[in-house]
Formats: sequence, C-alpha cells, structure tokens
Amino acid sequence: MSKFERKIPRVPQKKIDDICELFVKYRGRELQKLEAEMRERGWNTFSQSMLHNKIHTRQPGWIQRLKLVELLSEDDRKAFNDRRIRRGFKTWLHWSSPQMTWSVKFQHEIFEHLQRVSRGKCKRLMIFLPPRHGKSEMVTVRYAVWRLLFEPATNIVIGSYNQRLANRFSLRAKRIAAGAGLRTGEARERLQRADEWENESGGGVKAVGVGAGITGFGADLVIIDDPVKSREEAESANNRERIWDWYNDDICTRLEPEGAVIVIQTRWHVDDLAGRLLQRMKNGGEQWEVISLPALAEDHDPIGRPEGDALWPKRFTAKQLREKQVQMGSYSFEALYQQRPVPRDGAHFKRSWFAGKVIDDAPRGLRWFRGYDLAVSTRTSADYTASFRVAMDTKGNIYIADGFRKRIEFPEQRRYIIERIREERNTTHGIESALHGKAFVQDLMRDERLVNRNFKAITVDNDKFTRALSWQSRAEAGKVLLVRGPWNEGFLDELCSFPDGKHDDQVDAVSLAVQMMAQRPKGTFGF
Repeated sequence: MSKFERKIPRVPQKKIDDICELFVKYRGRELQKLEAEMRERGWNTFSQSMLHNKIHTRQPGWIQRLKLVELLSEDDRKAFNDRRIRRGFKTWLHWSSPQMTWSVKFQHEIFEHLQRVSRGKCKRLMIFLPPRHGKSEMVTVRYAVWRLLFEPATNIVIGSYNQRLANRFSLRAKRIAAGAGLRTGEARERLQRADEWENESGGGVKAVGVGAGITGFGADLVIIDDPVKSREEAESANNRERIWDWYNDDICTRLEPEGAVIVIQTRWHVDDLAGRLLQRMKNGGEQWEVISLPALAEDHDPIGRPEGDALWPKRFTAKQLREKQVQMGSYSFEALYQQRPVPRDGAHFKRSWFAGKVIDDAPRGLRWFRGYDLAVSTRTSADYTASFRVAMDTKGNIYIADGFRKRIEFPEQRRYIIERIREERNTTHGIESALHGKAFVQDLMRDERLVNRNFKAITVDNDKFTRALSWQSRAEAGKVLLVRGPWNEGFLDELCSFPDGKHDDQVDAVSLAVQMMAQRPKGTFGF
C-alpha cells in the first residue's frame, strides 16, 4: 500500500508515490528538478505543467488532485502558499478555485485594475457590470480574501444595500480565508461575528449596510457592492440622498489616509451613488478610475469586442440579452445592462409632460405627415429605421401615431415605404434628402405603383437637437398627444434620454414630420 495514501484512477500508483516523494523532497519549490528526476525514473511523459491547474478547461492539476501541499512541513506549506499569493490576485484565483471561470476577457480588465489598487497606484475605482456577471464573488469576496492573505493587517469594510447581504459577503470571505490558511483568531469570540471578524495579525473585515455607522473602525480598503437594492429604491430621491450621506459621513470618515475605495455596482439611475461620484469628479472632485462594461458591446468597446457581442457569451448570449432588452424596455435595460442610465423624466423632454396624453384615437379630418429616418446599417449597435405619422388640430395640439422602429436594410426599407405610401393616401410622406435619402426618393419615383402619390425628399437646415426643440415647447404645454400603440413606451424612453441616449431615430422621424407639417419644404421632389 502507498505510504502517501494518494490515488488517481487509471494512474499507476508508483507514479503517484514518486510525485509525492519528490514534491516533499524539493519542498514544493524546485519543480524543474522534480520533472527531471521523474523522467530519470522512467516517467518520460511527465512535465511540471501537469502539476498546475488548467485555466481554460478549469481542471485542477496534480498538486490539488493529490493534495500535495498537505504533505509539506508547516514552514514549507506556508512558503508555498505565500508564493502563490504574492504572484498576484489573478494567479491566486486560478490556484485557489480552478473549478470557477476566471479567464473571461472582461475579468482580465478587472484584474489589472485591482492589481493597481493593491500596489497603491489606484485609490478610487468604480466597476460597472450587468447583473449576474460575478462581480460580487470576484471583487467583494475573493479580492478581500486575497488582500488579507497578501497583507494580513489590512482592515476592510464591505458595504451593501442592507446588513444582511453585507454579512453574507463577510461570512463567505471568512470561510474562504480560513480554507486558504488565514487564522481568524477564534479565541476572540467577540470579533468572530458575521458583521466583524479579525485575523491574528489584526486585520479583518467589517460588514455594514447602507445607513450603518462604522465608529471605531479604520478602513484601509472599502468595497461598496450594490448600494441600491431595487428599482423602487433607485427611483426614490430620499433613498438616493440617504446613500449619499452614508457614503460621505460614515464611509469616507473612516478611511485611512492611504486607503482605497472600490465601488462595484450595476447602474440603476443617473443620480445613483456612482452617478453622483462621477458628477463630482467632473466638477473637480476626487478622481476615479472607471471600468464600465456593457452587456452588449457598443462603439469603442473598452475590451475590444465587436459591436453587439455579449460580455460573457457562454453565460448570457447576445440573443438572450436582446430578448431581455425587449422584455425590460429601454429605460431599465440601458441602465442595468448597458451601464448608461438616463433621467426617467428627461433632460429636454420630460415623461411627466405625457401623463394622461395617450389617447385611443386622434380626431377625424386631420391632415397627416409621415417622416422617415432611414438607417444605413443593420448592425446591432446601429440606429433603427423609424417612421411616425404626425398631425395638428385647429387648437395647436400635435398628434403622434402609427410608430414604426426596426433594423432593416434597403430592400425591406423600400418595401415598407411603398406599402405605407399606398395604404396612407391622406398622408404626405417625407424623407431627409441628406445621405442616401435623395437617391432613395429618386429610386421610388421610378416605381409605377407610386405615380401621383404624395412623397417628398426633405431638405433640413438645422441639426437634430434644434429640430427637436421645434416641438418641445408644445410638449411641455401638454399639447403633444400619443395615439395608443405598442410603440408608446419605447418612444418615451428614447425621447426622455434625448440627446444623450444611444439612439435618436424615433425623435428624428417625428421632427421631420413636424417640419413637413409646419411649412412647405424647400427643394423637394413631389409626385
């Protein structure tokens, strides 16, 4: 029987015994010598790479499978673990938890910034990630553990939206730390609670929920993980103020002079904690390094993804994310998944202006104008093709109806417009003459089905923001009404984020129709 009592199915016991013997002989250090001696003993296919965890396949190496570290003396075991820890957070993660995924591209971006925090080169770091992308496990729990292993005297504050969640993070960190060999001073029962625990070097963790004080505890590192719990809390001005006061009055006052703060969260609101910190930075306040990673890649993606690619495709595919976008609506998806919240009530168009302004039908006898905003690409990050009908009654009320928004290319755009022109005989149709609009109109003029139909290429003189302002005052006065349809909510989301939102195609289409309605267009083709 093997004196080491180690076994691996289908591996010769003599080979296992030799590995165990040599690992102890070389004290877990000189692995090249271990490899050379294994080959001298006839194990010609053996290489030291077999000892290590396989990062991409998440398979543990023989050091873990055979629990070789346990065979070392206490001093050698401590030296072995110290070497793993000091190679960096990323190396330690792969070593300590090979069963988990630590090789996704976006994780490497976070590893690099956390390493800067560890070296004292970054004192303020914000990380924005979509829900269920592992931010808490990676940063709040395991980075906290690694810091205590790397610098045992570190005092860490973990904050979250309530005490219960903060305690859960704290307890998980403690269990992992104990499993990694960190002694947590069990004799000091008072300091082994869920909300506070120490190690034998005087470092430790204190867990706090929003609003809780931290009197008597100085922090070398503060990790604030999701200070907002829900949409209801995010929309509450009083709750946002409470979080802001807690951060400034309780968190910042306990930070040591060289201490660091990490805020890691999913964005909920333009005025959430991260939003206020970003605004203060713009106004000359403390500077933050910011990692903002949208679920679906956009232009100039920070980690170089092609547009439309998912952040963690093996967990959430692009198709699943787009389905979630439809399910949630633009307002919530842009904030939670794309890390780009916009004011619900709008900066230039306010949602409150449209309260009670959605009607079942417009009055009869109105003269309608339909504006088209044509996209030139169907990439997932490109604008949509959009069109809307607009009319005005004798009292100056504007009616917006029959909204359309979809990513389509030229052949389908052409079919759609021809269909609209033929079906909406009492409507004047128009498309901006810039870009390919003029050529588009000329192509339609050659279609015999559209002879004597009312369609025009429209020349616009102002930028899209100025054009939108032409009907903003009527909206503010409550004189813009929406005819009820499935497009209403998405239109309001875009309108209230204009001009800072990702897309503006619907706003442009309405503005074009308003221009057509307000005056006879200059330089048009009519037929």
